[in-house]
Amino acid sequence: MRRQVEYVLSKAEERGVRLIRLWFTDVHGQLKSFAIAPAELEVALEEGMLFDGSSIDGYSRFAEQDVLARPDADTFQILGWSSDGESSARMFCDIHDADGDPFPGDTRRVLRRQLDRAHEMGFTFLVAPEMEYFLFSDSDPSGPLVPLDQGSYFDLTTADASSAIRRQTLEALESMGIPVEYSFHEDAPSQNEIDLRHTDALTMADSVMTFRLIVREIAMENGVHATFMPKPLAGVQGSGMHTHMSLFEGDRNAFHDADDPQGLSVVARRFIAGLLRHAPEITAVTNQLVNSYKRLIVGYEAPVWITWARSNRAALVRVPKHKSGKPQATRVEYRAPDPACNPYLAFAVMLAAGLAGIENGYELPPEAPADVFSMSPEAVQAAGHAPLPRSLAEALDHMETSEMVAETLGEHLFHWFLRNKRREWADYKSQVTQFELDSYYRNV
Repeated sequence: MRRQVEYVLSKAEERGVRLIRLWFTDVHGQLKSFAIAPAELEVALEEGMLFDGSSIDGYSRFAEQDVLARPDADTFQILGWSSDGESSARMFCDIHDADGDPFPGDTRRVLRRQLDRAHEMGFTFLVAPEMEYFLFSDSDPSGPLVPLDQGSYFDLTTADASSAIRRQTLEALESMGIPVEYSFHEDAPSQNEIDLRHTDALTMADSVMTFRLIVREIAMENGVHATFMPKPLAGVQGSGMHTHMSLFEGDRNAFHDADDPQGLSVVARRFIAGLLRHAPEITAVTNQLVNSYKRLIVGYEAPVWITWARSNRAALVRVPKHKSGKPQATRVEYRAPDPACNPYLAFAVMLAAGLAGIENGYELPPEAPADVFSMSPEAVQAAGHAPLPRSLAEALDHMETSEMVAETLGEHLFHWFLRNKRREWADYKSQVTQFELDSYYRNV
């Protein structure tokens, strides 16, 4: 630890860093920050920095409570894309009580606990999310949203007006040490996708937080607005955060079995079974907004039924094909999450569900037939496939009865999340939408 502290101190001095931004995340997954001067850096690394957590969602809402931000020296990074003319750096923080005990509202720690649990079972958890988002002409939602283009999948023509912005975004991500596997225009107008290369889940959650900030700032520098809202436009696909996952035992992919016809090990099958069994319970975390459920509907390749498949992209859990001779690439893809989630909590509950399947020996149900998504809802349910929650309220009902989610989040966050999201649902129900006015105002 001391060696890493000394590296950070020397790097900051060498690069002439004038501001160090300490980053942390509230329960909603919103990035929070305060800055310190270089003179405070050593104290921050060794002792942490106190701040008032009473105004941070999920920390202490009604009573003043000082908390301690302890920077993770391994996350020190120069903010190379910043255009403010200053040399600044950032570090993610773990949050503690003022007396030094782990703070129960720290979502980063929730993920750490699950990773420690996986490590005790002999596993390292790797993830690779596909990040989708929209670009619009401005940030004003009061009028019609204006896309930058009318492009579709993989367009690279004048129809893809956002390609230059994507290129700048990729350069900024590279400057922050965040490797990208693919980037392209997605299906909907002005919709983009950037797929991040797999790494351990804690590093990836930090990268997702950094990614969202970079995308927004690059968009703003170009005079446009980026949004990770799951469904900003009706009638087109929404934005997902399809998450590819694998467990490794040392250098060996624990999901691969060369003797299995599908190449899946017992560990992989039980992990998938855990995701399927606990999907209703974790959906409120992976899809935390009222708007999230406008995406999870039939007709737009988003998952609706709790199924798994090897090739069908509308399945909740998909087993992607890997290149011949590359068993290390065996993985499962969970397709429900959207990019508005808190990545620390989302990765934690997905891992917890999969580990529950391994620990309890869950049996993997049969693979969904290819035509399941053209069947009537009654026929699908008769075939034994249950639906994902169809609203935030329904998802919260499932979450509230889940011992697994309660244990994963911890009592403080579990109850806070439920209370806050129930309030969001109540606020939503009290609104009169334009759809209602258009449908009923003149005719009723």
